[in-house]
Amino acid sequence: MNQPSPAIPRSLFAFSIFYGGMVCIAGVLGSKQVSLGPISAIGPLFGQGPLAVEAGIFAFLLLVVVSSAVAELHGPAVANTLVRFGFVPLLGSIALLEIVLHLPASPGMNPAIRDGFQLVLGGTIRIWIAGIVAYGASQTLNVTLFSWLRGEGGKLLWLRGAIAGVLSQIVDTLLFISIAFLGVFPIGQLLIGQMLAKVTLSAVLVPPLIYLVVAIGRWLDGTAARP
Repeated sequence: MNQPSPAIPRSLFAFSIFYGGMVCIAGVLGSKQVSLGPISAIGPLFGQGPLAVEAGIFAFLLLVVVSSAVAELHGPAVANTLVRFGFVPLLGSIALLEIVLHLPASPGMNPAIRDGFQLVLGGTIRIWIAGIVAYGASQTLNVTLFSWLRGEGGKLLWLRGAIAGVLSQIVDTLLFISIAFLGVFPIGQLLIGQMLAKVTLSAVLVPPLIYLVVAIGRWLDGTAARP
C-alpha cells in the first residue's frame, strides 16, 4: 500500500521557489555595479566619489532573509537543507549559461546585443567558483548564527537577523573577492568598500524584511503570530 507523501507547509513551498530564483538571478545582477551615494565623509580611506556595490547584493540579501525566516518558522535543519538545495539551481544555471555562451549566435542577431551578452555573462571559471564557495559558506553561517543566537536566549528577531546578516555578508565578501580577484589586481580598497556597503545594507534592510517574510509565512501556514 502506498504511503501518502508528507505534506509540505505552504510557506516552505513558496519560499523554496523564491529562494531558487534568487540564487540564479544573483549572478546576473552582479554584472552591474550600482552607486549608493557619496562617501565624502570617509573619502581619505576609500577615495572620493560614490560608493559602488555589485547589484547581486540585493538578491543575496533576500537569500539571507528567506533562509532566516525558514529557520524561524521551520527550524535550522530545514533552513540548512534549503541552502544545500540552492546549489542545484545555482550549478544548473551556470552549466546552462556555459552551454548557451558556446553555442553559435544566430546570423540575424543584432551584433551589439550578441557581443553584450557574451561580455556581461561570460564569466571566468574562477568567478564561478568564487560565487559557489561564497554562497555556501555565507548562507550556512547565516542560518547557523541566526538559530544559535535564539538558542542562547536571543529572542529579538531583528537583532539576531542583523548580527547574522552582517557577519555572513562579511564572510561572503572576503571569500568571493579573494577567490575571484586575488593576484589579478589589488583588492584591498575593493574589499573594504564592498564590505562597508554590504554591512550597511544588511543592518538596515535584513531585520525588517525578516519580520515581513516571517509574517507572510505564518499567514500562508494559517498559524497564529507569536510574540
